Amino acid sequence: MRPDVDEATPIVRVRGLVNRFGEQVVHDDLDLDVRPGEILGIVGGSGTGKSVLMRAILGLRKPEAGEIEVLGMDALSDDPLQRRAIERNTGVLFQDGALFSSLTVGENVQVPLKEYHGDLPDSLRYELALLKVKLAGLPADALNKLPSQLSGGMRKRAGLARALALDPPLLFLDEPTAGLDPIGAAAFDRLIRTLQEALGLTVFLITHDLDTLYAICDRVAVLADRKVIVCAPLAEVERFDHPWVQDYFHGPRARAARNTRESAS
Repeated sequence: MRPDVDEATPIVRVRGLVNRFGEQVVHDDLDLDVRPGEILGIVGGSGTGKSVLMRAILGLRKPEAGEIEVLGMDALSDDPLQRRAIERNTGVLFQDGALFSSLTVGENVQVPLKEYHGDLPDSLRYELALLKVKLAGLPADALNKLPSQLSGGMRKRAGLARALALDPPLLFLDEPTAGLDPIGAAAFDRLIRTLQEALGLTVFLITHDLDTLYAICDRVAVLADRKVIVCAPLAEVERFDHPWVQDYFHGPRARAARNTRESAS
């Protein structure tokens, strides 16, 4: 069942999060809200724990302390029904696509359908997989190809099709444009924005790509000093007085990304 989402309530709520590996503290008293219907970009330097944060929210690692709510449910609960409900309503695109190499694209997309809708006829699962593949911008003949037969950009789209298989309201993307050429990356950005608007998705997006931030993100959360130091629209983030923020958002690449956005608008 897809939970009702109150537009005034964060779809993801993190409070006092602590993540550490041995003596290394990655996050300390981290707070973050993800609002319904937004594309939230997550940025930060190497070692700031962007993927660790995502994995904690997804329940893939247990934090040392803190609270995490996803879609109004306790993401740290040991209740299997609650965990399954969260998993059912979140889609994830990992950086490398994380496709099963021995399965075709269509079979990859059908994996979550079989897990959560095992009683569906094979023909209907096939049609649903075909629909998701087309939704992700792939041609129909990609359905029967193995991941090794696809380009890097097509594998990203195949991973996105699988992430969308269950029509989740919440989508997590880990470096979705990494490894893509500028044209392919821009096309993927447009696809994400189109899907977000058409399907009413909330998107949690980890990226290093300044073009992506300026093209599609509604707000940006910056990880530094073991926490979220600012979470706001880009214009406000750019003014934030922190050395990493100033270096990142006021270098030549950031100026080029801003100029591209202003030319497009």
